[in-house]
Amino acid sequence: MSTITAAITAVGAYLPEYRLTNEILETMVETTDEWITTRTGVKERRILKDPEKGTSYLAIKAAQDLIKKKDLDPLEIDLVLVGTATPDMPVASTAVYVATEIGATNAFAYDIQAACSNFLYGMSTAARYIESGKYKKVLLIGADKMSSILDYTDRTTCIIFGDGGGAVLFEPNTEGYGVQDEYLRSDGSGRQFLKIEAGGSLMPASEETVRDKKHYVFQDGKSVFKFAVSNMADVAEKIMERNGLTHEDVQWLVPHQANKRIIDATSNRMGLDASKVMMNIQRYGNTTSATLPLLLYDYEKQLKKGDNLVFAAFGGGFTWGALYLKWAYDTND
Repeated sequence: MSTITAAITAVGAYLPEYRLTNEILETMVETTDEWITTRTGVKERRILKDPEKGTSYLAIKAAQDLIKKKDLDPLEIDLVLVGTATPDMPVASTAVYVATEIGATNAFAYDIQAACSNFLYGMSTAARYIESGKYKKVLLIGADKMSSILDYTDRTTCIIFGDGGGAVLFEPNTEGYGVQDEYLRSDGSGRQFLKIEAGGSLMPASEETVRDKKHYVFQDGKSVFKFAVSNMADVAEKIMERNGLTHEDVQWLVPHQANKRIIDATSNRMGLDASKVMMNIQRYGNTTSATLPLLLYDYEKQLKKGDNLVFAAFGGGFTWGALYLKWAYDTND
């Protein structure tokens, strides 16, 4: 009997129309285009302006894009996973609502929360369900409305993040394509450096927490950068060593789009030329859970069946890891 691997067979995405450029941010907070570009690589980011639309809207749109491209019957989907740091609401799962809205009424669904590593961890989760042989179609979505948790007077955070959603479909493969290996890590001692302090059971919402802006993202930039640079590069190098891959064997690095300097450090450690590094941070900023699928969406037509892809991500908590995947299809123009 052939070994079952979990392969990506389709990609979808959604980005809001509104572009928040560095020039516009210069009128909102003390910063400059040059300062932002030099330190992060971001030139603009997309923002979902409608206050009545949340993360589920981004996720649904990305899923619908995939369904249309793949000509997929939603009733055939077994499982819907949504990785998000900005769920529509506490308690009620965003994934469950998304599954219902896209017509995946035969699927079960739940959310994944590992900050910016959401999609990477979700790939591991989706792969296990497919490899079990019990499930045939797993829809993994990464989506975040980061603008909903940003203080636009705080230049350490508002310049970095954007809104967006991306989706991939995992299906069984018996040709050896799909997920080959993963190396996932976490360290809870880092949660003080990147967090939203209030709104959870430790500090429930109150008049004081709202007044003191404790429901917005807080980031100790220097500490996060230091951890991310070393750890993302370490796991990417580790996954290559463990699978006997050289820089010549890797066709693409698919890195979380947190900061161009972090991406450069990771690719340099892997010995990869810039032409092998997927990057769209300049256009979208850090869309948190959506960065990895948005990269696949943007580069899909350049991917060839059998290409070796190394995914790497780092998120609050801290969470991080790398995953090695063989691409399973050629894209027809």
